[in-house]
Amino acid sequence: MRIVRTKSRLREALRPARRDGRSIGLVPTMGSLHDGHLALVRAALGRCDVVVISLFVNPAQFGPGEDLDAYPRDERRDAEVAERAGVDVLYAPAVEDVYSDGFSTSVEVAGDLTGVLEGAPDQRGPAHFRGVATLVAKLLNSVAPDVAFFGQKDAQQAIVVRRMVHDLDFPVRIEVLPTVREPDGLAMSSRNAYLGAEERRRAASLSRALRAAQEAVDGGETRVEAALAAAGAELERAGVKPEYLEARDAESLAPANSFNGRPILVAVAARFGEARLIDNLVIGG
Repeated sequence: MRIVRTKSRLREALRPARRDGRSIGLVPTMGSLHDGHLALVRAALGRCDVVVISLFVNPAQFGPGEDLDAYPRDERRDAEVAERAGVDVLYAPAVEDVYSDGFSTSVEVAGDLTGVLEGAPDQRGPAHFRGVATLVAKLLNSVAPDVAFFGQKDAQQAIVVRRMVHDLDFPVRIEVLPTVREPDGLAMSSRNAYLGAEERRRAASLSRALRAAQEAVDGGETRVEAALAAAGAELERAGVKPEYLEARDAESLAPANSFNGRPILVAVAARFGEARLIDNLVIGG
């Protein structure tokens, strides 16, 4: 595996593959690799000739008071994990290489997709997705992959990236893979490392809440309020107060009026000590 730290070295490393017509897959990450990331890598290895993984904790998507400084970082371990998984190129740039002196350009997707859920003003805010979109655009320009792989756990992020790629005519296919979970249902996340034993136990209620909503719909419930009430009751039993628990159209993120066969995204966020966790489930469609 080749480790590169600058855009010029990255393009140099990929030039032979591009010259020979081999396909390139990109797995963007913020490091602290876990089995969720490795599922994306395995998918990329199965569909592409060359696989690039990026390690970059993006300061542009962290707001004031968020966990930028505390976010787990262990590049040596991540490099070992990536190499064992079969990654061809690891791109680990410095902040100065991504956001050069005087950097003053950003990519922003309209508020219908970025002003709700994680982007709501009382949550992380729309600036979060401006930071995400700007970085992903830069990665797509630097790597020029044929396919880029994202996880369903960050469903809103994937929706925003797909819209950006469509609107700006990036010649890349976006693949979104299912959320990888622990045996008790907790979605794998780098932030799970923050959890103490009791917080870890309570955090598993997020997936149980989503399953409760799914079971309500499977039982014939079509009312959004009733399905969300079933999910909320599961959280309440675990002593968890969600920051949000919402049902939205899985493509437009417009508020869902009912479960009517269209894909509906049920999304939840809650704080457990130092960790703020998100999870979601698509029902229908």
